[in-house]
Amino acid sequence: MKSIILAGGSGSRLWPLSRDEYPKQLLSFDEKESLLQKTFNRLCTFSKPSEIVTITNVKHYQNIKLQLNKIDKGNVVIGEPLGKNTAPAIASTLEYFRQNSADDDIVLIVPSDHLIKNIEDFNKTVEQGKILAGLGYVVTFGIKPRYPETGYGYIKIDKSLTTGFKVEKFVEKPDIETAKKYLASGEYFWNGGIFMGKISTFLSEFKKYATDTYNNLSELDFSSDSKIKYSVYEKMPSISIDYAVMEKSDKIALVELLSDWNDLGSWQSIYNVKDKDENGNVITGKVVTDNVKNSLIYSQKEVVAVSGLENIILVETEDAIMACKMDESQSVKKLYEKLKAIESDTTKLHKTVFRPWGYYTCMNQGEGYLTKTICVLPKQKLSVQSHNHRSEHWVVLEGEALVLLDGKEYNIKSGESIDIPIQAKHSLQNPYDKELKILEVQKGNYISEDDIIRYEDCYGRA
Repeated sequence: MKSIILAGGSGSRLWPLSRDEYPKQLLSFDEKESLLQKTFNRLCTFSKPSEIVTITNVKHYQNIKLQLNKIDKGNVVIGEPLGKNTAPAIASTLEYFRQNSADDDIVLIVPSDHLIKNIEDFNKTVEQGKILAGLGYVVTFGIKPRYPETGYGYIKIDKSLTTGFKVEKFVEKPDIETAKKYLASGEYFWNGGIFMGKISTFLSEFKKYATDTYNNLSELDFSSDSKIKYSVYEKMPSISIDYAVMEKSDKIALVELLSDWNDLGSWQSIYNVKDKDENGNVITGKVVTDNVKNSLIYSQKEVVAVSGLENIILVETEDAIMACKMDESQSVKKLYEKLKAIESDTTKLHKTVFRPWGYYTCMNQGEGYLTKTICVLPKQKLSVQSHNHRSEHWVVLEGEALVLLDGKEYNIKSGESIDIPIQAKHSLQNPYDKELKILEVQKGNYISEDDIIRYEDCYGRA
């Protein structure tokens, strides 16, 4: 069996921890594996690592690949040049399988940001789904509603099948009164966005109901790499798999998801799944409380002191603080949209940004300058590059740097420094066994990450 991981979401309701270029699927909420890594490991039960394909936006490609390579370097990541919702993403990945496999295999399609702890029961559900997929159905995994949720779409079941049910219809997110009726009827399931079916079945339904997407698949060429051409993808409509296929097809079946399930779509959902202290609080980081109850408080760096509050969410990162009532955590998206409208950098990146070679932290920025600390992991190196608008000054703080500068090599030890002029071809490398940390001062009339011309790169970014 093959698997597809959909990893293109942004997770705006989990701002300020989730950002445009570091979304929630890359985050770890237990200080171990990220949601993406948990998803990949869960699928390894059914598929070989090389048959698990993750599709994501190109701006997330490197971070996705970096995290998955820590598990198995045989994984495949497809980069979307544009965000086009789930239907083009799924169809393109199915086309990848059609071009690279002779088998009409069953494919399991899952989002990258679900939290599932009961793996044994999840596996049982997959085995039930395989029976229906083998009979030519497109299978969806439904979650039995536990309360009248208005934030999920619903699926109404029809007659019983060998295992599971025939689907009567998909319905939109309801208001509270409608949700109560759905819950009472026992005929509705939450739509968890997990699907399964044969490659041929999926593509046949795309051909029948989503021709604007299907007719462009023949122009995709995955013979040499896993990149999608912009010229092909821009012709596909931006539409979800639900609208494009699931709501129209008469081959949809549902099996009940037997395991636990949480899509971690808000800070309240994070609170619900985390262990609480004796006051019902979820506390992370340097936090001091007095008479605080039933709250989530997260501190990434600074000391946070809270007194006399209940049912609140307070999240502090290096460059932002967010506070709201517990039952209004869904409204964080509105704050995110307001910040995006004023082009706040806090919606894009954290001050600390991870790269395949290590990470950097922005310390201070002003008119014509930027200071960073850069950590290069042992045996890693940055690309050979140049900048058209800025010079750089590097001071080695810890370790030893090998610097390539206009064809010459320099070994720079702790306490020593070197200047990188504008347009000089250069690379910062750490061929040694200890971490390298440097202070970088950028100076120029344009300070931005897109002022990079790459000539050579061992991570495929040139």
